[in-house]
Amino acid sequence: MSILLTVAALAAAAGCARSDAGGRGAKDAGKVVVACGATEEWCAAMTDRFTEATGVEAEFVRLSSGETVARLQAGKANPEFDVWHGGPADGFVAAGEQGLLDPYVSANAAAISDRYKDPSGTWTGVYVGVLGFCNNSRILAEKKVSAPRSWQDLLSPGLGKNVGLAHPSTSGTAYTMLWSQVALHGGDAGAALEYMRRLHPNVLQYSKSGIAPAQQAARGEVGVGVIFSHDCVATQEQGFKDLTVTFPAEGTGYEVGGVALVRGAHNSTSARRYVDWALTPAAQEIGPSVKSYQVPTNPRAKVSEKSVDLRTVKLVDYDVAAAGRAKKDLTKRFDAEVAQAPKS
Repeated sequence: MSILLTVAALAAAAGCARSDAGGRGAKDAGKVVVACGATEEWCAAMTDRFTEATGVEAEFVRLSSGETVARLQAGKANPEFDVWHGGPADGFVAAGEQGLLDPYVSANAAAISDRYKDPSGTWTGVYVGVLGFCNNSRILAEKKVSAPRSWQDLLSPGLGKNVGLAHPSTSGTAYTMLWSQVALHGGDAGAALEYMRRLHPNVLQYSKSGIAPAQQAARGEVGVGVIFSHDCVATQEQGFKDLTVTFPAEGTGYEVGGVALVRGAHNSTSARRYVDWALTPAAQEIGPSVKSYQVPTNPRAKVSEKSVDLRTVKLVDYDVAAAGRAKKDLTKRFDAEVAQAPKS
């Protein structure tokens, strides 16, 4: 999935990082505006702690991956953001393909495994999250359905309109689920969409946000939410003790949460400082303080005991670059062939 950085690639990326579109870097206002793809609490903690650590003012707007790409595209001529932080890296790949991000190889990226960063520096990973099932044990007991432990279990007739899932056009979480099916079906998008069509009658509704299915499960609106496991754990800690986490035995997808420079950023110097900081152990250890239990990508960062142990979960061969390139067409097909289909 990853390619080792060559000296030439590093030089090219560094050259791109030094050149600011329109010379905007010279007008840096000493602040940074972040499009943030994680939880509101995580985003607030990150920007606050960055300011504490550097003295640089920071503000954020919380957006899903699909919303971020749309906003970056809409503001391409006059960007409203300087940095994109958080959210699955396939969204960053899609944005990079559209020329919305500037490559930047931070010196701190050397500590990050090659499997968690783009060779050209378009994005660098800051955390890893694993897709799982967030189960409401009380609801499932009422329906006499066991907590799912495979993707096939999710198709059980007993779960009719009892699965929470976001729409992959707006949610990076849901797109991770969709691409996981592609990977599990040997790269066959048609077979993956057929699985999603079979699942469709069990989905209560396609939410906008990838976090919403955990909240639906917590409230008892559905028996199962398909979500990153750390978001289910965080919801458990809000007092929803009926929630449990299981993982599909066939293999599951994962996100590499990224950080990247926005092309043409007005505050590019401050934006680079933010990226540098986001890759440090100190920055990556902030998550658990706001109940965000993703696994840090910096090997020197402490890992919370509440984070998933990546050695214990079977993962699919998740090709981030391929997922990003396919995202536009695949989500269109999902909307036309799955989401709009009638439910029996």
